[in-house]
Amino acid sequence: MSLRWARIALLLTACGGAGYRYAGRDIYFGPEGGQVWVRGPWPAIQPSRNVDDVIDQLCPIIMEMDGAREKEYGQEYCGVLYSLGDGVFHASYPSPIGEMQRIGPNKRKSCTSPRYVRDARGRAVGIADYHSHPWAPSPLTPEDRWEKNQRWLIRIQFDTDCHVMKLVPHSNEPRPGEVYLRKGRTWELIGIIKPEHKPLGIVTDVGG
Repeated sequence: MSLRWARIALLLTACGGAGYRYAGRDIYFGPEGGQVWVRGPWPAIQPSRNVDDVIDQLCPIIMEMDGAREKEYGQEYCGVLYSLGDGVFHASYPSPIGEMQRIGPNKRKSCTSPRYVRDARGRAVGIADYHSHPWAPSPLTPEDRWEKNQRWLIRIQFDTDCHVMKLVPHSNEPRPGEVYLRKGRTWELIGIIKPEHKPLGIVTDVGG
């Protein structure tokens, strides 16, 4: 095992195991004025000047967390990708705070996209939120794509098979939103959201 993965294992034991959803509250994440805050940076994720390098680290680590793979009984985790204005991108700790959502006869704990990042080193400028789905295949849901739910420039979503999707909503712009699928080290455009379809996040497929 590399030193980095040994460090990650320790971090997951300390803050990503069964107690994280409870013991981590008000330490790594918490409520604030009806919104959610998260702490950063998350040491399990290496920062980079290339935000894609940060994105590529998220899914394997999140999927080791409590409930992240438990399908209808599972737990979503939400966080933020941000910079301190120096061109280096960081990931926040993930937050499980959210509401119960009914799926068939069962319930799933969803998560709320954080509004604030607390980083003691300086002012955090968010560029993207990320969240997991506890089953696969699971692309972006209609709610994930609704214009009113877009807080940042980019939205990242991944499922238990680590299929990673990116939504660039272009909110309040006349240009279409864009939906991408991560393939290797590149992004493949798989759909657009026409300006008139942004409120409901309706995707128009593009030919491959």
